[in-house]
Amino acid sequence: MNALDRAKKAYASPETPTRTPRGTEYDAFARITHRLKSAGSAGGRDFAALARALQDNRNLWSVMAADVADRDNGLPLALKQKIYDLANFANRHTSRVLAGVATADALVDINTAIMRGLREGAGE
Repeated sequence: MNALDRAKKAYASPETPTRTPRGTEYDAFARITHRLKSAGSAGGRDFAALARALQDNRNLWSVMAADVADRDNGLPLALKQKIYDLANFANRHTSRVLAGVATADALVDINTAIMRGLREGAGE
């Protein structure tokens, strides 16, 4: 058992399982997607909340793009390219939402599809 494993065991609550990277990604997408939905359904009444959710979503996709660009990332090349393309779309579409010429619905749909994939792949 290495030091990280010992630390997790020592500080983890017995009821709280250690999160997997996939679970952590899912949780990040779930939190941000919920905020995008809530702010988007407010009908523009709370633009500041929408802008914060959009920026957090943009940051999440930037992290995803950086991760798949890393040489040590073990995902198949085709999947890495698709994720990178989605990150670029999310960035461009966020600008359109902030400009008031689009809604966040497409971003919510993409994030939901990613969450579905993360959940389905959890059994692997």
